[in-house]
Amino acid sequence: RYTKIERRLNIAEAKDGWVKPAKGPIMRGESKTSQPSLNQKEEIKMIAQVGKPAPDFEASAYVDGGFKNIKLSDYKGKWVALCFYPGDFTFVWPTELSAVAAKYEEFKSLGVEVLSCSTDSRFIHKIWQEEELSKMVKGGVPFPMLSDGGGRIGSAYGVYDEEAGVNIRGRFLIDPDG
Repeated sequence: RYTKIERRLNIAEAKDGWVKPAKGPIMRGESKTSQPSLNQKEEIKMIAQVGKPAPDFEASAYVDGGFKNIKLSDYKGKWVALCFYPGDFTFVWPTELSAVAAKYEEFKSLGVEVLSCSTDSRFIHKIWQEEELSKMVKGGVPFPMLSDGGGRIGSAYGVYDEEAGVNIRGRFLIDPDG
């Protein structure tokens, strides 16, 4: 027997659709197959800098009605607008996100991919999409909503507020070279 939230998340039906835990920031020189320990609390030293390669990462995401892991390096060769925000169901971000979603086709026509990122889980992104965003934007948000639990990706980009436990608003335009 499943609870209401588990039914909404399609947990019973998603057994084969689960994605493995995402790695967070990918350090330069790190093996693509190495997995950090779940108990490992390492200091994130790389910070995004103008004129330097953007810190690569892997994050769990809610996109196109499902869950998948996404790496920034998957977008090499494309412009990327990476948008950090504090959290789903907040007062201002839904209007900002819906404005970006409404212009998504224009972004795509300019060769820009959009990624949004908060510390909320991919499951919260799913519920937010279904309960709020799909009512604000026809068809819902068309780009990946990344989960940065613990703020490791936000730390690499200098936008994680450790005291509040959230990513603050931050926008990064990443060129096709990364």
